[in-house]
Amino acid sequence: MKRKRILDRQAVKGKKAGRLSGLWTMFHALSAFFLKGTFLLVVIAVMSLAFLSLYGYLLTSPYLRLEEVVVTGVDEELKSELLEMARLNYEHSLLAIDLTELQERLEKHPWVRSLNLEKSFPHTLVIHAEKEEPWALALTKKLYYMNRWGRLFKEPLPDESVDFPVVTGLSEKQEEMKEQLDAALRVLRLFEPEEPPWDLGHLSELHVRKDGVVDIYVSFIPGVVRVRVSDLAERLDELKNVVDHLVSTGRIHMVRTIHLDYRDGAAVAFEKG
Repeated sequence: MKRKRILDRQAVKGKKAGRLSGLWTMFHALSAFFLKGTFLLVVIAVMSLAFLSLYGYLLTSPYLRLEEVVVTGVDEELKSELLEMARLNYEHSLLAIDLTELQERLEKHPWVRSLNLEKSFPHTLVIHAEKEEPWALALTKKLYYMNRWGRLFKEPLPDESVDFPVVTGLSEKQEEMKEQLDAALRVLRLFEPEEPPWDLGHLSELHVRKDGVVDIYVSFIPGVVRVRVSDLAERLDELKNVVDHLVSTGRIHMVRTIHLDYRDGAAVAFEKG
């Protein structure tokens, strides 16, 4: 009986010792885990501080300092204006230049069509620029330069040239205006390759209507040529023949309207008197 009690006590003590051993093993594993985690965090923190210190040094390092800005693709006047807008700090390195922010700032210049910025290490920033080219003028509430893709990009200044065809009759509604500008572009593209006097230099005005018809004013015809935009390409030769006939008969100065908006031939309306 005594022997059984002794064995029972030993069994209880064994269980307690086993539990203590398990707890100690768990504590040891957790301690090792936290020590490793703490060490890893310390290493990351040290590396981050080292990286920040290195980056801070590189921002002002003479080895990467901005020394030259090269602007290509534009004339000297626009180049000078872009450099002034850039407001670059030559005491900083190339790494300190935010190309996205700089591009957004330079693209606000009305004569800039496109920009591409490039860092050429160790000391050079390259700005590849394309200048807008006026192809016509567009009259909405104000007069604007229009490029060959139909984009209205700026108002002409008093000292800037306005010797371009003028697109009139434009709607104030954006969708309608876009359709009208597309129609005007089709007409301009037809005249662009032509020889004088049918070239763009003698095209004065395009009055674009909402019914697909355009009124064309050229410098050598006192009146207006009215034609559907969709028909002009195939009827341009017909228009030239009508004008040649009017010139040869001495009646060109009497012309009020040349109608090519009819399906069956052309009709000419003359001034009375």
